Amino acid sequence: MSDLLARHRAVMPNWMALYYNEPIEIVGGKGNRVVDAEGKSYLDFFAGILTNMIGYDVPEVREAVERQLATGVVHTSTLYLLRTQVELAEKIARLSGIPDAKVFFTNSGTEANETALLLATYARGTDQVLAMRQSYHGRSFGAISVTSNRAWKNNSLSPLNVHFLHGADRHLTQFRGMSDADYIAACVDDLRHVLATAVTGNVAALIAEPIQGVGGFTAAPDGLFAAYKEVLDEEGILFVSDEVQTGWGRTGSAFFGIQNHGVTPDMMTFAKGLGNGFAVGGIVARGDLMDGPHAIGLSTFGGNPISMAAANATLDYVLDHDLQANAARTGDILISGLREAAGRLPVVGDVRGRGLMFAVDLVDPATGAPAPALAARFMEETKKFGLLAGKGGLYGSTLRMAPPLTLTEDEAREGLGILVTALETVDDEAR
Repeated sequence: MSDLLARHRAVMPNWMALYYNEPIEIVGGKGNRVVDAEGKSYLDFFAGILTNMIGYDVPEVREAVERQLATGVVHTSTLYLLRTQVELAEKIARLSGIPDAKVFFTNSGTEANETALLLATYARGTDQVLAMRQSYHGRSFGAISVTSNRAWKNNSLSPLNVHFLHGADRHLTQFRGMSDADYIAACVDDLRHVLATAVTGNVAALIAEPIQGVGGFTAAPDGLFAAYKEVLDEEGILFVSDEVQTGWGRTGSAFFGIQNHGVTPDMMTFAKGLGNGFAVGGIVARGDLMDGPHAIGLSTFGGNPISMAAANATLDYVLDHDLQANAARTGDILISGLREAAGRLPVVGDVRGRGLMFAVDLVDPATGAPAPALAARFMEETKKFGLLAGKGGLYGSTLRMAPPLTLTEDEAREGLGILVTALETVDDEAR
């Protein structure tokens, strides 16, 4: 493994992060577990950053892809009719709840968000965009401009004029201790103030994650985006929900994350889990917005026959097995268990989440300050006990977990045991 690590570092960019003091190579997977090159098995609680949504080696997905491969057609381009692309678009349009919806497929969430920003700025004739503090929407030039996390932002140059809003930052002094209703009211006042002071004329859109992924699974209280949308609608400002991480039932309480707020957005972007590892992203939007641009457009690989075969099979599996309900059940086991343990562990600053998208903040037990070193230590412990977790948050001190939606209740309890044991170890060491 040391040879492969040396080769990686010689040819891959330094900013391409690897987990663990001794990074692992995953060479096999079945169900919700993977195996590394040394033969060690892990229960996967991060799913390739929420991408292996229904686990590994799923027969329905594998067989759908093999059937398409057997035709000899891996790619045709969108210059020709693609039956599976149309079929998937019909399903997504129906599930979205967006009136007269149309769908465009890309290769990634970054590309999907770029498309949404293009459609919004074209429709509204302005480069002014609103986004959320602590957000992350991708690594491309436009997506970085609506990203609000210095660790993921390489420069201040931007094709957009962006203003950032409150909504997932209740840890700040001015909001601490507020009720949901009071916090929402304060955020709405701030939105109105931004519109009165910081922008000129038309604003294109607000783009927001219902639960912030890179931000550490932080989330606005239910109802905030409904309150925001009332203000946006007064001025004709569009609303884009970035569902790249929150879509397809992961929250347990809704099929798309924004539905927890009782809101139907003008556009939703998606990617990650839909292909269960195959590259697929896209945007579903009101037909008038999607049809608006006058120039010809396409995505060479977006919506290709292989990714469409995988995505159709994945979405059908999610719906046929009611994995949204499973996310609610297993997520409750994990989140309630972590909250119970947190009461006796000063190193835990907060436990939050919804369904199979949950997080733990680690803090210095003496000062309460974010503790990224303790988060790194936790990662080594969970690796040792055979569980893969994620790390992130604004301060690098948040442990992010998002197991496949196929997680069983027994696996949830197994994983909970490992998480609590690792937290106990880190707590003992920190004190």
